Amino acid sequence: MSAGLYGLMAEFATPGELTTGVQAAVAEGYTRMDAYTPFPIEGLAHDMGKGRSWLPLVFLLGGLVGGGGGFFMEWYSMGIDYPLNVGGRPFNSWPSFIPVTFELTVLISALSGVLALYLSMRLPRLHHPVFDTPGFERATSDRFYLCLERVDPRFSLPSTRQFLESLDPVAVIEVPEEVGR
Repeated sequence: MSAGLYGLMAEFATPGELTTGVQAAVAEGYTRMDAYTPFPIEGLAHDMGKGRSWLPLVFLLGGLVGGGGGFFMEWYSMGIDYPLNVGGRPFNSWPSFIPVTFELTVLISALSGVLALYLSMRLPRLHHPVFDTPGFERATSDRFYLCLERVDPRFSLPSTRQFLESLDPVAVIEVPEEVGR
């Protein structure tokens, strides 16, 4: 392995070339890769071997905890801890609990989902090694990049470079590891 190297990145001019490159990399046995595009490409994550996201489950569980906790808080305070007879209604009149239960469902669901999203993306991360790659700013406008990471068990600098060059990219670029950050 090459010390001081994050990986190798191939620059492509079209989304079709990138998709073909990703499929070839997966067929070649590479597992640690990332693609950078100026817009979403349908099916690219699936081609890279990424499974379904676990974030919707976190949103659901956060909503259940928020709604259940809100309902329990109101039920306990109005029916057990401090029962108050209001207009002859029962102490635990559930229709009056609906607004707070709904609001806490939405609030806790959103907060837990956003926190899980930040954790899964390892945010806040203010710098990534690919940002130092010459010309990488074009990933936001008109270029498509495939980065094969050095930590991949299949990665070997000469053979990986040869593989990426066989895909006929615009360029193959070495991505240096973060230094002094």
